[in-house]
Amino acid sequence: MVLTDRSYGRMYISMNRRAELETRRVTANLPVKLVNDACQVTGKGITETLVAGLERVKRSAAAAKARALKGKLRLTIDIETSRERAHH
Repeated sequence: MVLTDRSYGRMYISMNRRAELETRRVTANLPVKLVNDACQVTGKGITETLVAGLERVKRSAAAAKARALKGKLRLTIDIETSRERAHH
């Protein structure tokens, strides 16, 4: 896929609207096969695939942090009260 200045501009605007985040342009030397394989798995372009991978890294770190809390929090939950609230 060849991106022209015009198509790149549309993609850039579209991504910013979707994510509503500030973006940072980066240059990186990445293994071609890894990038191609990842794009094939996601069915998306390079930028979208890299964003998905970075989000997964972030979620993984949050999950590890949550696992580290296992056994350190003491919660008292009334299951019946919890179920009642879910029905309203």
